[in-house]
Amino acid sequence: MPGNHFGKENERKIYLMKSGKVWLVGAGPGDSLLMTIKGRKVLEEADVVVYDSLVGDSILSTLPQEAQLINVGKRASNHTMAQDKINQLLLSLAQEGKKVVRLKGGDPFLFGRGGEELELLAENNIPYEVVPGVTSPLAVPAYNGIPVTHRDYTSSLHIITGHKKAGKEYDINFQALVRTKGTLVFLMGVHALKDICGGLLAGGMDPDMPAAILQKGTTAGQKRIVATVSTLAGEVERKGIETPAIIVVGRVCELADRFQWYENLPLGGWKVVMTRPAGMISRMAEKLRIAGAEVLELPSIQTVPREPDEMLENALLNIGQYQWLVLTSPTGVKILRQNMDRLKIDVRSFASVRIAAIGKGTERELRKIGIYPDIVPSRFDGETLGRELAQLVREGDRILIPRASAGNQALVRYLEKAGGLVEDIPTYDTVPARPGIVDEKELFSRGEIDCAVFTSASTVRGFVQATEGLDYSKVKAACIGKQTEAEAARYGMETFVAEEATMDSLLELVCNMKKEGTKWNY
Repeated sequence: MPGNHFGKENERKIYLMKSGKVWLVGAGPGDSLLMTIKGRKVLEEADVVVYDSLVGDSILSTLPQEAQLINVGKRASNHTMAQDKINQLLLSLAQEGKKVVRLKGGDPFLFGRGGEELELLAENNIPYEVVPGVTSPLAVPAYNGIPVTHRDYTSSLHIITGHKKAGKEYDINFQALVRTKGTLVFLMGVHALKDICGGLLAGGMDPDMPAAILQKGTTAGQKRIVATVSTLAGEVERKGIETPAIIVVGRVCELADRFQWYENLPLGGWKVVMTRPAGMISRMAEKLRIAGAEVLELPSIQTVPREPDEMLENALLNIGQYQWLVLTSPTGVKILRQNMDRLKIDVRSFASVRIAAIGKGTERELRKIGIYPDIVPSRFDGETLGRELAQLVREGDRILIPRASAGNQALVRYLEKAGGLVEDIPTYDTVPARPGIVDEKELFSRGEIDCAVFTSASTVRGFVQATEGLDYSKVKAACIGKQTEAEAARYGMETFVAEEATMDSLLELVCNMKKEGTKWNY
C-alpha cells in the first residue's frame, strides 16, 4: 500500500542518517608528502582507521591519537584478516554510526581490492567515498629516475599483477605484452621474478631489454637493481632485494642513473624519528622531509591545559601591574590567547607591559595576536633568556611567566637574583602520549633509524617514556640546544647539538651528521 511504502522509505532515510560512512583512502607509496590533501583531511576526522601493512611508517606514525586503529595488514602469504572479514568489519563499524577510513597503500582501486570492499557497503546502503592515492607504478620509478613513458623510448605503459596462485601457471599473454613495445610494470612479483623474465623471453622479448627491480620506493629503504631481462634475476640473487618491490621492464630503465634525484637529496636514504607534542603539526618534520628524510613522528608528549586556572585568570585581569610578561613556548602563547578570549581581554591591556619570548616559534604565535616581543634571547633556551633579561630588569619589577609546570628554573633564578618579583604560573602539564602503532623501539634495535631529532628537553623525556627498555647508546640524538642535549646525554645517547637553537640550524646539523657518515653499522 502507498502508506506502507512511504513508511519504508522514511525508515530507510532515517537509517541512512543514523549510519556512519566509509572512506577508501589511498595512502600512496610510502613518502608521507605524497599522500593527498583530501586524504589527510579525511584522516583527521576519522573515528576508526582500518589500515594495511603496506601503508608507509611515516604515515602510520601520524595517524590521529583519538581514533581507534585497527590493523588488517595484508602481505603475500601473511594476512592478519581475510578479505571477507575486512568487508564485514567496515560494514559493522559504519552501521554503528562511525566515520571509518579504510587506509590502503597506493591507490584503493589498483590491485587494492577496493571494489570488493565497496560491494557490501553498496548492498547495505552505507554512504562511502573513494579518495584516490598516488600509485607505486608511477611514483616508485619516478623516485628512481625512471620515466615510465618518454617520447624517444615508448608511448605506452602496462601495469600487471605479478602475483600468481601457488602451483599454477601465469594467466598472462606474455607475447601480447612484448608486442606492445611499451613499459611494463609488474606489482607483487618479486617471488616470481624468474618466471616473469622467463615468460617475457619466451614471448619474444630481446634478452638485452633493460629491466629493473625497485625496492621500497619513496622511502629511506629505497634501492634499485638495473640489469636486463636475461640477467635481472641473477643480479637480484647476488645483491639481494626486500619486499615490497616492483619490476619495471623497458628501455626507459636505462635512464635511471642519468635521472636519479632522490638519493641526491641532503637526507635521501635517512630514516629519522622526530618527537613532537601529540596533535601538533611539526614544522621541523616538514623541513626534514623536504630535505629527503623519511620521518617518523613520535607523539611522545601531550600538552594538557590547566582548566580552570585561577592564578592565570587573576594575573590577566590585573596585567597592568606587571612590568614583564615572559613566554617560553608556542603552546604557552596559545593557552594565553585562549584565556584572553574567554575573559574578553585584548592586546590593548598589554600596552604598558614589556614582552620577552624564547624562540622564533613563540615569537610567531605572538605575532598572530598582534604582539611583537621586546626581547628574544641570542640562544633560545631558558638560561640564556634569564641571563639576558636580568640585565634589563629593575629592582622590584613584577614578572609574569605563564608556562609548563616543569619549566626550567634557571630562568627564575636569574630574574630573582636581579631583584625581579617573579610569578611562575603553571598553565599546562606535559604527559606521555598514547603509544603509536609504529614500533620505534624495534626499529632502533634493528639499526633502521639513523637519528632522533629533539626540539626540547621534554620531548627527550617523552621519547624515553615511549621507548622504555631501549638501549639508548644506540640512539644518535640531534638536539636543538644545550638543555636538550644535557637531557639526552643523561640517558646515554650520543648527542649532537645545533650551533643555534633554531629549526634551520637543527636541520643543518642533521644534514651534516649524514654527510660525516654517522650511520650506525650493527
